[in-house]
Amino acid sequence: MVPDASSKKNALSHSNNSGIFLVQHITPLARQINCLDIDRIAEVCVTTIPNLVGVRLISLYILDETNNILHLLKYNHPFPINKIVSLNQNPLPLMAMAVRSEELILINDIETHNKPVIKKSQRAFSKNYKTSSCAIVPLICQNRVVGILNLADKMNGSKFDSEDVALIELFGQLIGASIGNINLFEKIQHQATTDGLTGLINHKTFYEILEKELWRSRRYGGQLSMIMVDIDDLKKINDAHGHRAGDKAIKEISRRIKECIRQIDIAARYGGDEFAIILPNTSLSDATVVAERMVNEVARSPAIWEKEQISLSISVGLGQYDADSNPEDITSRSDMALYTAKQAGKNRVKVFNPSCQS
Repeated sequence: MVPDASSKKNALSHSNNSGIFLVQHITPLARQINCLDIDRIAEVCVTTIPNLVGVRLISLYILDETNNILHLLKYNHPFPINKIVSLNQNPLPLMAMAVRSEELILINDIETHNKPVIKKSQRAFSKNYKTSSCAIVPLICQNRVVGILNLADKMNGSKFDSEDVALIELFGQLIGASIGNINLFEKIQHQATTDGLTGLINHKTFYEILEKELWRSRRYGGQLSMIMVDIDDLKKINDAHGHRAGDKAIKEISRRIKECIRQIDIAARYGGDEFAIILPNTSLSDATVVAERMVNEVARSPAIWEKEQISLSISVGLGQYDADSNPEDITSRSDMALYTAKQAGKNRVKVFNPSCQS
């Protein structure tokens, strides 16, 4: 059947209206979420998308791939919703199904929906919603799910139509790309500031943080302590077992060092076999306790490499410095104490003594 002139005119009008809608609403939204600010993206999602799709409720979850968990970032519900959703639950939550299938789950009536089957135990909070409609949208970037967008309570009790689905899928692509860009940016930033072997901050970042801590001390008062650590006989380990065994020793020692310090302390891989630790607002006596704990913890047990035991030990030097010190003096003086520990037989702690300064 050939479409009559009236049908063609209606189709053209609908096409023009869709184009105007895209220009007026979708293009500004795309510009707003094309940024590296996850909170701004979340705010735009919650305040703008419900009106565009015609839903009452919306929530945005971010995927933590390492722990297989979805974290709630933003929502507009007048009642509490799950802040964390595990992807390992049984039965699988709808959001977990969407993550695994990487496909939109569109539900116009949750009571009768059967693909997938939704058990009553999976909709324990359904009484909080005015309608039985919802859409679970996987946010995808480079073929990887980065989050989930949930839309619920279609306004006026209507169902999601084909235009809604097209819009929802477009939003999923736009938001997914933006979140993926943030993840990539953070990964690059992390790689630029951390040591690839140990995960500690690198030499350059260490000095940047030391400058900030000194500035903070000058402004608010207080002193900081600095610990310098050197691995004893790393060359012997490399010669006897190979450099991969040496890397294993470095990683193991860095892990034990991290276990000995507070969350506010800053540990860095200062060089090949050397570490530096900044302890803000820490007395010399407290820093000495931490340093001795490190020495004991490292020497407590050997590292295992290809079923062989590798004895580990470190030498440590430290000092306490006021806000007027400069970074080079701080590191060189703690390094002098470290050298003294090495000369005294290794596997021990020495404190910088100003009277011994040449």
